[in-house]
Amino acid sequence: MLRKLYFQIYLGVVASLAMLVLLAGLFWHFEGNKSPANQIFETVRDVILMALPPTDAEPAKQQEVLERLARPSLPRISLYSSDGRLLAHVGPTLAQPELESNENGWVNRPDHHSAWVMHLSDGRWLLAQPAHDHPGPPLPLIFSLALIGLVVAIVAYPLSRRLTRRLESLKQAVEALGTGDLTTRVPVVGCDEVSSLATSFNQAAERIESLLFSHKKLLANASHELRSPLTRIRLALEMQAEHPTAELFAEMQRNICELDQLIEEILLASRLDTLREPLSTAPFDLTALLADECAHAGVPSELVPITLNGDARLIRRMLRNLLENARRHGGDIVRVSMSTNESVSIIWVQDNGKGIPESERERIFEPFYRPAGSREKEGSYGLGLALVRQIAEHHHGNVRCLSGAEGETCFEVRLPNNM
Repeated sequence: MLRKLYFQIYLGVVASLAMLVLLAGLFWHFEGNKSPANQIFETVRDVILMALPPTDAEPAKQQEVLERLARPSLPRISLYSSDGRLLAHVGPTLAQPELESNENGWVNRPDHHSAWVMHLSDGRWLLAQPAHDHPGPPLPLIFSLALIGLVVAIVAYPLSRRLTRRLESLKQAVEALGTGDLTTRVPVVGCDEVSSLATSFNQAAERIESLLFSHKKLLANASHELRSPLTRIRLALEMQAEHPTAELFAEMQRNICELDQLIEEILLASRLDTLREPLSTAPFDLTALLADECAHAGVPSELVPITLNGDARLIRRMLRNLLENARRHGGDIVRVSMSTNESVSIIWVQDNGKGIPESERERIFEPFYRPAGSREKEGSYGLGLALVRQIAEHHHGNVRCLSGAEGETCFEVRLPNNM
């Protein structure tokens, strides 16, 4: 059983060509009565019938007409009556035809009496043997078909092999990816369906590699970040056992809340990594959400009425993270403003902190990013800003960190009005 695809393609092409040559030969051999050759034969027969005298004419008259029809290319002609009597002939007599047969055309005989047989409409038989033998099949046509078939068969092999070699390369890449080699890529050659499939494979491999890398990085950073509140809780428990105080109990509660929030952010970030669209889409009042979060954080705001479509729960989380980040890492003054036009709504969250260097304005959106030179106790940015970017992108928007007029930090969120 052939398992190689290029063999199946190649044999399919060769078999098609062989079938083409065979059908051409069969058509030539069994061509119908309306073929050009038979039409010419019938025309010649009608002309000869008009030239011959009637059936009751004298034998000498019929002999005279046959002699006029004879040519160097047609040296033997015999005329028989309907009952098989020889009426006239030129050259050696040709054997009489079978009277029961109504066949017209070339009759092959082993005694060298092969001839064209014409059964005339008045019942007589005219047999004519040309100087040359019966014309054989059209050798130039058959040779041309065979040559075309040979050329196509030779060319089809490397073409089919080239096509299937690219498929084999893709198959090997899929197997390598399945074994865990996430760096596997397929070279993209050409502009056909196979190259499109290779491009799709490369994009899928890059996506898988990126997801696994981000998950590994998230797990490593999360394990480090979780250690701090757990350590503080353990120390507080030990101290609480020796000298119970309300302050230690409050500290444990704060650490437990921090731990719970961190776990919730990790789960949300992991879930957003696997989503293409927001969890739910419905109209919501962006102004009301932002006003509620600003009031809860005690932040002044300048708002305008805006209604968007999206996941209100995720948008609320995005706004809360921006405000908490500004209060934790910015200055003591935080301001919120917003605007809208026909296509996009914009939210600005600005603080009067020392600002963020331009080289770090993109990196702060990475999970658990820690600025250069920061101390361990100062902590990292955690997952807050990373979730802000994920939520904005899931709503087909974006977020970026800008520098204010006096060097302070400003976060700008753009969300499309018609998602």
